[in-house]
Amino acid sequence: MAIEVRPATVFEDVMTMVGPKRPDATVCWCLSYRIPSQQNVALRAEERGALVKELVAQDPPPGVLAYDGGEVVGWAAVHPRADTSFARNRKIPHVDGLDAWSVWCLRVRPGHRGKGISHVLLAGAVEMARSYGAPAIEGYPVDNGRSKVDLTMAYVGTRKLFEDAGFAKAAETDSVLNGFPRVLMRLALP
Repeated sequence: MAIEVRPATVFEDVMTMVGPKRPDATVCWCLSYRIPSQQNVALRAEERGALVKELVAQDPPPGVLAYDGGEVVGWAAVHPRADTSFARNRKIPHVDGLDAWSVWCLRVRPGHRGKGISHVLLAGAVEMARSYGAPAIEGYPVDNGRSKVDLTMAYVGTRKLFEDAGFAKAAETDSVLNGFPRVLMRLALP
């Protein structure tokens, strides 16, 4: 497997990974944690894609994409925590005053799952944060033990995925997803 991870600067590829099948559908577009809740609720249909197109053109872009050859196969949302709803989230604590980055969504296209792409995506998110000088990166995965996580809720990742990437548990949270507690996992970046 020769998966390459790149900054998410190609809107069409981001749309393939997180956009709707119909342009007029109101779906996540991976905005629910990226923008304030009130704005997230107010944006409808095509407005959501238009905002993502703006975010993709910014520096830093809103995440990273994984490619298998020329085909986009994965997405990870990663950005400075201060620019996300995690900056104000009452259920997910702040560990300290560092300007940490957050990774909150990992998505692999059907037909490409089970090949380790999530691991490569998470490593790519870490490298992007490091390249922008982040002192640390955090994720908020479910602590599911060996229990299966519903695919629609697996986007936050699992504690094991983050541990495999060198992250350590930094704090408990008051957040629960799909019946599993979420934990704050953190990796210091040299």
